[in-house]
Amino acid sequence: MKKTLLLLVLITLLTSCNNIKEKTKETINKTGETVGKSATEFFDGVSDGVEKTLECEITLSSQLIEKGLKTGKYEVKSNLNNGKDNVLVLYLIFDKDIDQTLYLKAFDKKNVEIGRSKLEVTGKKGEAEYFDFQFNDRTDIESKSKISIE
Repeated sequence: MKKTLLLLVLITLLTSCNNIKEKTKETINKTGETVGKSATEFFDGVSDGVEKTLECEITLSSQLIEKGLKTGKYEVKSNLNNGKDNVLVLYLIFDKDIDQTLYLKAFDKKNVEIGRSKLEVTGKKGEAEYFDFQFNDRTDIESKSKISIE
């Protein structure tokens, strides 16, 4: 009888320990998942905030808008020769046929002109593509710069 009782107590303890172990494991996994989601959301938010802080304002002249030109995504890249951010990669969308030279002016965040670029652009209605606008080697397009396209 003592052996049977002892055996029952041991089985109960082992089962309880295993249940506790599983519950602890589940709790740790759920906590880790929550922390992981929070960290991801935090870093996504920081990344979005940095992108918005570094954004440039790009504007098209009313004449170009009337000619059916639109802008899409852009990126400011550095020139491999000097390391300055003086190349604007701009996605242009053509709602009408266009064949003309575009003139760009870059201004810093205090609205002081810092550089100019021009490029012959040709596109057919319904097309879109990326164009690289190279500014002077001394131009450094900063965060919150403004670029006007005429």
